[in-house]
Amino acid sequence: MRIATWNVNSVVARLPKLLDWLAQAQPDVLCLQELKTSVEQFPGEDIAALGYEVAVHGTGRWNGVGILSRVGVEDVRRGLLDEPGFVPEDAMLEAHEPRAIGATCGGVRLWSLYVPNGREVGHPHYDYKLRWLDALAATVRSELPNFARFAVLGDFNIAPTDNDVWDPALFTTSTHVTPAERAKLADLREQGLADVVPRAMKYDTPYTYWDYRAGSFHKNMGMRIDLVYASAALASAVTDAYVDREARKGSVKGGNAPSDHAPVVVDFSVE
Repeated sequence: MRIATWNVNSVVARLPKLLDWLAQAQPDVLCLQELKTSVEQFPGEDIAALGYEVAVHGTGRWNGVGILSRVGVEDVRRGLLDEPGFVPEDAMLEAHEPRAIGATCGGVRLWSLYVPNGREVGHPHYDYKLRWLDALAATVRSELPNFARFAVLGDFNIAPTDNDVWDPALFTTSTHVTPAERAKLADLREQGLADVVPRAMKYDTPYTYWDYRAGSFHKNMGMRIDLVYASAALASAVTDAYVDREARKGSVKGGNAPSDHAPVVVDFSVE
């Protein structure tokens, strides 16, 4: 079984690239993040033409997650257990953002996640990020005992270690690398999930994200923030894992720009 995750950074804008990639990579399941579209506007027919069932959680131009599967989609759940909301600066009411969707695909329980960015340490969005990660941990505690084959994967907006950042010195006061954020990842590992670290297709670092600016991709100024955390039974079945840098290539100008993230692809030997 081939399972992949990709922050596509607007599924409508990247649709030609997504369809080409699906046809080339042939994942059995693809977890998508940052759809930036509603359920009604999601291009489900185009994707279904390639043999995929679709489960989507999206409300509009921001956030949004989905699961595409050609091995079935069952027991879909939108949102985490006791998931917190966030109050935008221009609003009065707390909003529950579409950042998590779970489904069982081919006997594997999967969650596609788009963890809040956090913006900056001390910002209300940073506190929201930590509370959201607590809800993720609670969801894992609730579901993991019921599924031998289980994984949470997606854009975590956290680099697990300093080795996962191209220049740690530049991030000492930033989000994505703080002890509090990394402690939330450690909590997932303590519950029995393993970080499936992919091999790099180039250089010696499996970065998954590169900023559009300053030629970051070509200079390999990246971060590993798109993660796959798998149960012991699933992690022990990994036969290969890699970052597909080819999908990140292309001009960032014009209407056919790539996402700023590359897909992470994991092959499992499961029956």
